[in-house]
Amino acid sequence: MVAGVDADAKLTEARKNEHLKVVAENKVEWGETWLDDVVLVHQTMPEINLDDVDTSVTFLGHAYALPLNISGMTGGTAAAKQINRGLAEAAQRAGVSMGVGSQRAMISNPALLDTYAVRDVAPDILLFANIGISHVKKYSPEQIRAAVEAIGANVLCVHLNPAQEIFQNEGDWDFSGAADALKTFCENVGYPVVAKEVGHGISMESAKIVKECGVVAIDVQGSGGTSWAYIDSLRSGKDATNFKAWGVPTAAAILECKGLGLPVIGSGGVRSGTDIAKCIALGADMTGIALPMLKAVNAGGPEAVVLYIEKLKTELRYAMFLTGSRNIEELKKARYVLTGRLADWAKQRGLL
Repeated sequence: MVAGVDADAKLTEARKNEHLKVVAENKVEWGETWLDDVVLVHQTMPEINLDDVDTSVTFLGHAYALPLNISGMTGGTAAAKQINRGLAEAAQRAGVSMGVGSQRAMISNPALLDTYAVRDVAPDILLFANIGISHVKKYSPEQIRAAVEAIGANVLCVHLNPAQEIFQNEGDWDFSGAADALKTFCENVGYPVVAKEVGHGISMESAKIVKECGVVAIDVQGSGGTSWAYIDSLRSGKDATNFKAWGVPTAAAILECKGLGLPVIGSGGVRSGTDIAKCIALGADMTGIALPMLKAVNAGGPEAVVLYIEKLKTELRYAMFLTGSRNIEELKKARYVLTGRLADWAKQRGLL
């Protein structure tokens, strides 16, 4: 890793603190996920016992109590250290996975490693490392591999965030050559790579590109939840009025990305167990939640996060029971009806 604390490292650390402050003090969720346009067909005769409903799943070789990942959010600051450790402890107790935020800060300043280190409290979870596509172009696979190894992660998320970058004064606006860089990176980093948006969704066209690059899964991170374009517009002063809800809504993004032969993580504004059920029925293999997890850990530590996850699991079990789904594989085949804008989108995009 790059030795010493340079100006870039200090700016990155300051940005992480600013992000946490903006999220804590402002409304940052914009748009709609279109999950409300998905109606799971109620089965009055489910022909199963609620006690037999099994929410467990295996994803990327790891067992989960339910198809849920605590999406990567932060790292690189003292506040982030407490957040990551609290989320990791909750993930370990609840039997789900967790990701950290971008590790650019610790590559620039190795002293920040402990703000991402969680293996002592979460030895068994699937842990997602994180780096931006811009930094895949900047750092060598060896430098990034060292950062992944340093925190004991299993999988590496490469976040794709053009909408966020253009609203940062310090953003990287050059996405030319990103596909070639990602392909070379996947071939050389030595870890499974997941392509991940940050709240603006992934289209079928982009999904096909990242698949050809060699990623092992796609995290759609659709619009309708936290808008990182808006968050960074509050930092920079740039007007994001017409872009705070920009992107492919989560439900549409799942439809866009399924069927390409890659596992799909449905995320972006997922807030309930019924949302999780809808994502799985639409074609996702896993789901991700970020902002409510952050709010829970800040309000009540790991215990509050565990209670929230238990609520999600209960709601998911109820939705599975009422669709006649004994397990996640059966939930993937549950009947649903698309309405409103999602139905229009699916028709026009040839997704039905």
